[in-house]
Amino acid sequence: MQLARIKATAGVDFAVRGKNDEPWTCLTDLGMDVSRTAEAISRWSDIDEAYTRSVGAGVTDPELLCPVVSPSKIVAIGLNYMDHIRETNSPVPEQPVVFAKYPSSLNSPRGPILVDPHLTEQVDYEVELAVVIGTEARRLTRDNALDCVFGYAIANDVSARDLQRRDSQLSRSKGFDTFCPIGPWITVADSAGSPQDLRISSWVNGETRQDSSTDQMLFTVADLLVHLSASMTLEAGDVILTGTPPGVGVGHEPPMFLKDGDVVRCEIAGLGELRNTIRTDPGARLPETVLRQSI
Repeated sequence: MQLARIKATAGVDFAVRGKNDEPWTCLTDLGMDVSRTAEAISRWSDIDEAYTRSVGAGVTDPELLCPVVSPSKIVAIGLNYMDHIRETNSPVPEQPVVFAKYPSSLNSPRGPILVDPHLTEQVDYEVELAVVIGTEARRLTRDNALDCVFGYAIANDVSARDLQRRDSQLSRSKGFDTFCPIGPWITVADSAGSPQDLRISSWVNGETRQDSSTDQMLFTVADLLVHLSASMTLEAGDVILTGTPPGVGVGHEPPMFLKDGDVVRCEIAGLGELRNTIRTDPGARLPETVLRQSI
């Protein structure tokens, strides 16, 4: 089963289907008015039952929107593939490297990635497996960690590498508006297979840049859930980005950063693909200088 958010004839709606190539059934056609991902997750058993009973043609080839709406948090993990650690000349972390991306950075699976050239000249791509939480969870163990997962999707953890080096933390460099495309839909966990056995790849303008498997993660999805839930409550609709494999732009010699017009395609086997075009932000302008006030 898959959960998407689409532009339908009557407007924006969540929709479901059984598998790839089937038409989408809008939740409003199932008699359900749902506006947030967490709400769809909480009503999933009713949605599944209503979909099984439904008849009709459904919606074919709609515009797909970001399936994640109003998460309480987006938690991301850095340096979680050994070859990526080597290509960035970073020390091997003893525990997961955790940072946040903001909900305002969410983007659709086909939405433009907007870049302000006055703020960054080194924009990079990072294909990642996204984990969508299905139920409130705290202090998970490795035996029950995956029980809290609703499903999986693809994410692109777009990063401004120059700001990443300049700042003392990662949130600004990875938190720009549009810097977190997710989708193209959420595949329910029991339809996705093992999260540690998925081919994960990216292309820029048709050229392969990343090609690996989630079995190369330093910390597995279960490891990450245990680590994160020890200090925070994971809530339905929350998203965890699990790190990127080698082949990012900054890892090439010379570096291969994204430029206006580049098309980035991210794919994870069985989960679909993202396809986003880099565009100069039409609202870009010289930033005001911020000065520290003397005390």
